[in-house]
Amino acid sequence: MKKVYLYKGYERFWHWSQAVLVFALILTGFEIHSSYSIFGFENAVKLHNIAAWSFLVLTVFTIFWDFTTGEWKQYLPTSKNLKAQIQFYLSGIFKNAPHPAGKSILSKLNPLQRIVYGGLKIMVFPVMFITGFLYYFFHYPSQGIELSSLESIAVIHTLGAFAVVSFTVVHLYLITTGHTVTSNLKAMVTGWEEVDETASRHIEEEIMAGSKTVLKPVEKKKAKTERKPAEVEA
Repeated sequence: MKKVYLYKGYERFWHWSQAVLVFALILTGFEIHSSYSIFGFENAVKLHNIAAWSFLVLTVFTIFWDFTTGEWKQYLPTSKNLKAQIQFYLSGIFKNAPHPAGKSILSKLNPLQRIVYGGLKIMVFPVMFITGFLYYFFHYPSQGIELSSLESIAVIHTLGAFAVVSFTVVHLYLITTGHTVTSNLKAMVTGWEEVDETASRHIEEEIMAGSKTVLKPVEKKKAKTERKPAEVEA
């Protein structure tokens, strides 16, 4: 096993900021729909609006970062190993089968992740933003958006929310399926991902081709030395 510096500082900042905002939007959004009462309706609406605007700003900066760094290519869909990846998640993951798609600097996401993450970015999130704006500016006292009804918009916005919730639940489960239960979590905290020998060879080839990254062996934990009992003099 070797460690590679896979996730840059902004990637980790974006990931955790997005996670906090998504949880805030889910929590306040379902309270607005009267699923429960934690903050109170008016406070839930205010917090939801603040989280939504923050999420929009974060998304804009992240899109800019993706295109200026070339990271947008990580989301390009591919059919290579797609069938094997689906089979891995359906059964192989429960049999401790090897992962069909190894991570590397130029390919951090497996084929299924590319489709799901890309779909969230170009379909689900934009729909949530648009329907959210229609909610926010509906029948405002001045220059509001005049609509006969919000029913269809509410349904679409709610379906998008359920899609985000479903993704979040699956994502939280898959976090625990790394080399250890916490290895994927640690990687997104520190930036260092543990990869097997096959993946490390691909990364070494990328480094030779000019990729700016760092690859280092995983440090083995030193075994604790047992303390010998003190000898008792006669």
